Amino acid sequence: MLIKFSVKNFRGFPERLEWDLSHPSNYSFNGFAVRDGVVRCGIVYGRNGSGKTNLGLALMDIVCHLTQKHRPRGYYDHFAYMGNAAAPVEFEYVFRLDGETMRYAYSKTRGGRLAQEELEVEGKMVFERRGRKFSIDGAAFPMGEAARKALVEGENRVSVVNFLLASYPLTPDNCLMRLRQFAEGMLWVGRSSAPDDFIGLDEYATLPEEYIVRKGLTEGLQQFLKAVGGEEFRFVAPRSGDGRLLCEVGKERAPFAATASAGMKALARLYFWMQKMQHATLVFVDDFDAACHYDMAFELSRKLFSLPPQVFTTAHTTYLMTNDLLRPDCNFLLHDGNIHALCDMTTKELRAGHNIEKIYRGNGFDGLAKA
Repeated sequence: MLIKFSVKNFRGFPERLEWDLSHPSNYSFNGFAVRDGVVRCGIVYGRNGSGKTNLGLALMDIVCHLTQKHRPRGYYDHFAYMGNAAAPVEFEYVFRLDGETMRYAYSKTRGGRLAQEELEVEGKMVFERRGRKFSIDGAAFPMGEAARKALVEGENRVSVVNFLLASYPLTPDNCLMRLRQFAEGMLWVGRSSAPDDFIGLDEYATLPEEYIVRKGLTEGLQQFLKAVGGEEFRFVAPRSGDGRLLCEVGKERAPFAATASAGMKALARLYFWMQKMQHATLVFVDDFDAACHYDMAFELSRKLFSLPPQVFTTAHTTYLMTNDLLRPDCNFLLHDGNIHALCDMTTKELRAGHNIEKIYRGNGFDGLAKA
């Protein structure tokens, strides 16, 4: 699992932002939201323009150079903070994978070219590349002078992780194999309905309707829309070659896209992604509640947080800021380039019976948020 992440000079984050998931509080309720001492589920809140989308995009940057998974066109446009675009963008991840702590840090130029890169496992250096200086654990990865020179002087600036993975026969439990496997399972889902508004997990975009029809998931979607959205749809049994969802409306048939509300379309899209999230390692869903009634957003959150991977969302619906859904250490506020759990933003002891949404609306977390 991811236990800590930091980024600096990325888009709207000129200073270092650190998101620490490794220090949950000792709440006895909603224990599913924490696993092995790490926050597993959470919601990130913040005012418009606070950087919630940028946080998710930054978190997924590791996917863009360790894997061949999809990223939207233009991802590297305005990559660095515009006020200091010549400076590198710095990323740092700390993972706990199969009981071992791995720290992977790197920096990139504004065009996305790797500048520096280093990996530690349990505090021991595996490799470090800083400019023309390069060090590596020679016992684990014996390397000749020619290979060292290629890594240091190569213009393409290939990731050292990928170079080692391609050059050495490694067992599945090797730290590099586990690191890339985690990265390949990461997924960011954007707010738009465009099929390519995602990063990771898949290598190419798939039309949600076509996938649902082809995989025979229409009945499951019908039940999902009823359970989460409260609306009844009767889907026509798909025939071979069908690529659209068709609904029975009275004695007529109509495309789902023509009859469904914006909220139902958003639900159908997330249902499609939730089928794939079963195999993910970490998921970040941006602004998932944009087209949702608060009741629907609550039920959808419960479905998302019941999935196996680490799951984080951004939201504006403060109705979700309740101990009936999560806990104060799993609700985060992003403000002025800092992100903190609610329990760390007040001197008041937050308990299961507290109405944390009311405290939030009453500016009960404002003081420490701006500190």
